Amino acid sequence: MSCIAFIFARGGSKGLPGKNIKPLAGKPLLQYSIEVARQVKEISHVFVSTDCENIGRCAREAGAEVIVRPPELATDTAPEWAAWQHAIRHVRQHLGDFNTFVSLPATSPLRNAADVSNAIHQLKQSEADLCLAVTAANRNPFFNMVVRDAMGKVQLVSSLPSGVHRRQDAPAVFDITTVVYAARPDFILQQEKLFDGMITSIVVPKERAVDIDDIYDFMLAEAILKGDKHAG
Repeated sequence: MSCIAFIFARGGSKGLPGKNIKPLAGKPLLQYSIEVARQVKEISHVFVSTDCENIGRCAREAGAEVIVRPPELATDTAPEWAAWQHAIRHVRQHLGDFNTFVSLPATSPLRNAADVSNAIHQLKQSEADLCLAVTAANRNPFFNMVVRDAMGKVQLVSSLPSGVHRRQDAPAVFDITTVVYAARPDFILQQEKLFDGMITSIVVPKERAVDIDDIYDFMLAEAILKGDKHAG
């Protein structure tokens, strides 16, 4: 086995209760990530890590295998990185070793199989430990993002490099998305957080980078899906 896909879906969600299996344009949100994973030829198995029986049932119906996540890894404060480590150990114990770990959060239903394949290929052809997906940022920290101190005084988040005075000359900035994470399993097991290693990236367009956190994100994703279906 070379590449295993994982979808980490807790039962609890404060921003949008039940969002992982909430119907989006006619099917559960979770199903979008499973279907994309099954379209990627490099991926041999698709697992859903969850603490919720309903999510597990939905995952199996969509063609995924289920990893039962321990309660201590399914709280609001538990780091997802620890759930990643638990899932890797589970697969190694039951199926054997594998070369590439791929996380496909259920909250990014608009990604496509090419996005996932591109991340896998970018990781393999680089010396990086992990590849993530980014998209062009709406706001530029060199010009219009500030931090406030206790007295209300503000200053720019980032200072411009020497000699740069125009917005057009400032370094390009990107938002991290939840479209895809492709990583070397040993890196995840040996480190404690994402930026502990060498990170590379792929760029995805904004229309495929919607991350569903609340009902407004959900409505946006549904509008895009319905628009694509109508256009098709």
